[in-house]
Amino acid sequence: MNDKANPPLRAAIIPVTAFQQNCTLLWCSQTMKGAFVDAGGDLDRLLATAKQHGVTIEKLLVTHGHVDHCGAAGILAERLGVPIEGPHPADQFWIDQLDADSRKYSMEARSFTPDRWLADGDQVTVGDLIFDVIHCPGHTPGHVVFHHPESRLALVGDVLFQGSIGRTDFPRGNHGDLIASITSKLWPLGGETAFVPGHGPMSTFAHERAGNPFVGDRALAAE
Repeated sequence: MNDKANPPLRAAIIPVTAFQQNCTLLWCSQTMKGAFVDAGGDLDRLLATAKQHGVTIEKLLVTHGHVDHCGAAGILAERLGVPIEGPHPADQFWIDQLDADSRKYSMEARSFTPDRWLADGDQVTVGDLIFDVIHCPGHTPGHVVFHHPESRLALVGDVLFQGSIGRTDFPRGNHGDLIASITSKLWPLGGETAFVPGHGPMSTFAHERAGNPFVGDRALAAE
């Protein structure tokens, strides 16, 4: 971020649902327009946070189709009259079962159709900000990551965590794909890049390469 006093990108992390999933409020400091990334639930708390920061929500972004990440996205989009962008269409089967997951987990969730499916190489805007879309399959087949190069920030959903990686034992998960997504698509973004994971604290790619027991450089060299 070039202007440290007034960076172009601002963000607030709001853990939601019983899964403590990190929903992120992103906004453009120039326009005060913003987006929620992975609005899984607790909508009143999300809207209160946007109001607190004076942000006008213009869209919802979704990394993948699991209920804790997007179960309430369709409900919120309808309430605000804003579009949903993401994930990749390979996750449609997850989104289609949100109604069933709502009953299974006793959560407020509803199936929806995104206004825009995303693919690797696409871009999404939030106010004047431009994010690169990176398709990172493995945790789910249609998982995407949002990257803002100027701010050295990535929102990685459940691909990577501080000290861990996403589960691959769900339907259509693939461990090899996940490792490849992290090493071939995230590491090249640069070690100084900070990331917001789907759960738990933030980290940097350099920190994970140095010590992550699953995808750290030493761990992979030992395989």
